[in-house]
Amino acid sequence: MGGKRLDPALKQRFLDRLGVVGSVSLVARELGLNRNTAFTLARKAGIKVGHMGHPGREEYTQLRARGVSRREAAERVGVHVRTAKDWDYGVRKFHSGRVYPDGRRVDYATGTVTMSGVIMKTPVGPVSLKSLEKKLHPRFLTLSERERIRDLRAAGQSLRAIGRVLGRPASTISRELRNNSGTVGYHPYMAHRTAATRRPRPKQRKLLRESPLRNFVQDGLHRRWSPEQICHALTKSHPGDQDMRVSVETIYQALYFQARGGLKREVQAAVRTGRTHRKPRRDPNRRTPRFNDPMVMISSRPAEVEERAVPGHWEGDLIVGAHGRSAITTLVERATRYTMLVHLPGNSHDATAVRDGLVRTVQTLPQHLRGSLTWDQGAEMARHKQFTMATGMPVYFCDPASPWQRGSNENTNGLLRQYFPKGTDLSLHSPEELEHVAQELNGRPRKTLGWDTPAERLRDLLTA
Repeated sequence: MGGKRLDPALKQRFLDRLGVVGSVSLVARELGLNRNTAFTLARKAGIKVGHMGHPGREEYTQLRARGVSRREAAERVGVHVRTAKDWDYGVRKFHSGRVYPDGRRVDYATGTVTMSGVIMKTPVGPVSLKSLEKKLHPRFLTLSERERIRDLRAAGQSLRAIGRVLGRPASTISRELRNNSGTVGYHPYMAHRTAATRRPRPKQRKLLRESPLRNFVQDGLHRRWSPEQICHALTKSHPGDQDMRVSVETIYQALYFQARGGLKREVQAAVRTGRTHRKPRRDPNRRTPRFNDPMVMISSRPAEVEERAVPGHWEGDLIVGAHGRSAITTLVERATRYTMLVHLPGNSHDATAVRDGLVRTVQTLPQHLRGSLTWDQGAEMARHKQFTMATGMPVYFCDPASPWQRGSNENTNGLLRQYFPKGTDLSLHSPEELEHVAQELNGRPRKTLGWDTPAERLRDLLTA
């Protein structure tokens, strides 16, 4: 469809839509126009065409300047986080690849990488983004310093003057320009990549090459010496030979490197523990979070709950059947010792089943008896935040290995074993049976209640 034969009404419709949408390609596709024809129409109408950029680019830049995270800013303007990353690093896209600020042009269609005609003295191989962004010792030049070197050099400043501005020796500036300049001058981004490529100095592991040191270590391992014993034996038997030195960590790394290569039996025979993989040591003061949703510990529970002064605060747990395949959820009110048993259908006592059972049971209580719930750190309470949102009851978690912090529930679980012995299948008990057992427990006189029953104490609360 040529521009001269184009229907004037369609032409006007195209221009009107272009003013709204802003993208020639999108409007051309919408109206069924040839793309080249559409661009010609836009140019003849005096509309600037070409790459207009994403409409949210400016807003994204403003959000990032205000300190908003990359992911959140990308979500606000409606772009993928990868696109936002390209914006942050000044990467330009074309139809089949990307052009990076350091001059690299990556074409995914052909699988080629070119450097925009810049040839470096040192070949630049693939460098990961992690290596480029790695925080280094202050003695290394940063990308911003390299940009400053380029600007000052272009302004005609001497090496000593540049060094004074950066707080660096002139020799550092001289070495940087000598080693990282290309055939067409000094480019800071390319220089930064070149330095990152040159930074690693790979060499063969000390104990993987044939040497007297390797033979000594192997002999010690065959005699069932530990790496620490081998290390100190080397110092005693070769006091003046620095080549016959190896650390304990180097020996362990060599062993586990061989285990990854397939020599597991040899490593198991050499290591006293028999392990073929390293076991990480964790700081006991930094426990791994138990659940995705943060726990509120029992130390944050109000004092009125601890003193049993206000009713409506509950303790909960599971009693588990044979082989851990069935369970019953138990709830005990702290002030009255009133017990409720929650049936878990289908032999399932995972976090979802326990959450649904607890929500269903708690919602039968009046509002003033929905104070809080105290539980241990069992995996069945992984959905505790969803339970709190559904019932309005906060969940407090006991410290590890501290069952006494929910003593009323522990005592009640012991009483329940009269009805549900250990090693039996608890899924055989129906909801009606559980209700009957709960009624019997709630009808027992309790010494701690002045020989009242939990049912009587709860009745007084409901009628007060």
